[in-house]
Amino acid sequence: MSARAGGSPRAADAVSTPHAPGAIGPYTQAQRVRAGELEWLYTAGQVGLDPARGELVGGDAAAQAKQAMANLRAVLDAAGFVFADVVKTTIFLADMQDFQDVNRVYGEAMEGALPARSTVAVAGLPRGARVEIELVCVRRVAEGPR
Repeated sequence: MSARAGGSPRAADAVSTPHAPGAIGPYTQAQRVRAGELEWLYTAGQVGLDPARGELVGGDAAAQAKQAMANLRAVLDAAGFVFADVVKTTIFLADMQDFQDVNRVYGEAMEGALPARSTVAVAGLPRGARVEIELVCVRRVAEGPR
């Protein structure tokens, strides 16, 4: 565990990988939290940014959702989690007309995992993105890294 100013131990550790877009503000890609025998992962929202170019992928909401899920997979990999560990997802859409296309891409990427999920329409997303997705994961510490 890392230490806070003043030396007290933190219950959370930042997770970062170059295989997903870096934070564009004062936040991290994810925070790993240990609570007893459980380890939680809270990801920041990911949009369809190509991590190599730092730009949104071309195309429609489905293409952006596919890249957002690839970015989330990279963050999960860096933290030692998998999509089967996801217990809650929030999807933010710039236009609810994109729901079916994003839902299809999301379902394919989740590999059969069925976490709780909320999907909401928002007035806008970073960099003009059409979709943003965030995850909450949990696993037993005894399982170790995957």
